[in-house]
Amino acid sequence: MHNHSPLGDIPVFALYGETAQWPTPDLLHCESIAERSRLHDWHIRAHRHADLVHLLVLYEGEVELELEGSTRQTEAPLAIVVPPLCIHGFRFSPTIQGHILTLAAPLVDHLAKVLPEASRTWRRASVQPLPSGGASQRLIELVRHIDGEYRRPASGRDALLGALIQALTIEASRLAIGSSDNGSSDNGNSATPHQRSRHHLRRFEALVEESFRHQPNIEELAAQLELSSAHLNSICRQQAGTSALALLHQRLLLEARRELTYTNLTIAQVSDGLGFSDPAYFTRFFKRLTGVSPSNFRKRQQRSPG
Repeated sequence: MHNHSPLGDIPVFALYGETAQWPTPDLLHCESIAERSRLHDWHIRAHRHADLVHLLVLYEGEVELELEGSTRQTEAPLAIVVPPLCIHGFRFSPTIQGHILTLAAPLVDHLAKVLPEASRTWRRASVQPLPSGGASQRLIELVRHIDGEYRRPASGRDALLGALIQALTIEASRLAIGSSDNGSSDNGNSATPHQRSRHHLRRFEALVEESFRHQPNIEELAAQLELSSAHLNSICRQQAGTSALALLHQRLLLEARRELTYTNLTIAQVSDGLGFSDPAYFTRFFKRLTGVSPSNFRKRQQRSPG
């Protein structure tokens, strides 16, 4: 599922809350690059994600990379950061070896709070060669450790993944991934309309992250941003391909899926904790967006390996 944006017909793919596009209740997804690109004949066409960050770490092989309108041919070893809303596409050689880590917006927001300086690396598009040894090797080892931990349901998995992601953020920052910021500011006086819209969307996402459990009114959130609700909706549709209310609902859905998967809270407790007036309303909301009831979703997760 995707919507077309005004930016040259570049698709904005559905957000993490959409069951069909975000394959896990985790805030992190990890897979080998070959796993996904082999299915698409090694070619991932240009697109954007509204609220996902990619880190690609290539160990071997070549890639033709399209990033924010420029195309280049380059070869591994290499690290590529793709921030939210950045147009990106790849054509890999069949010999490619590497991993792609995807971080959902709530995880990036958490990293911004605990690692305010280092986490800036996830907000900037960059391509960074990985010379042998030192910081490059530590980054590669962290990615492989994350991949191994992500795939097995061991005790302490969430805590260890959280620690590894923080370490990865610091190592990526030390490697100066993202040093190509070009000094631009999304909210400065010289910002383009596109940059200002992107800045407003990030501020809206931050407000949603702070308050989604209370199901705030979109008009109230728009007022906090000093925007009209119509203008906020226009920005969300342009930048994220969906409405402001849908973004709020997708954040609620993600949290519901995580709590149904990883906690023993009753459905009534999950409903109450997410600000629903009664469990029946929560069940209708969940089923409308996922196609299954909360109880059936939980049963499926319990049957799933890992």
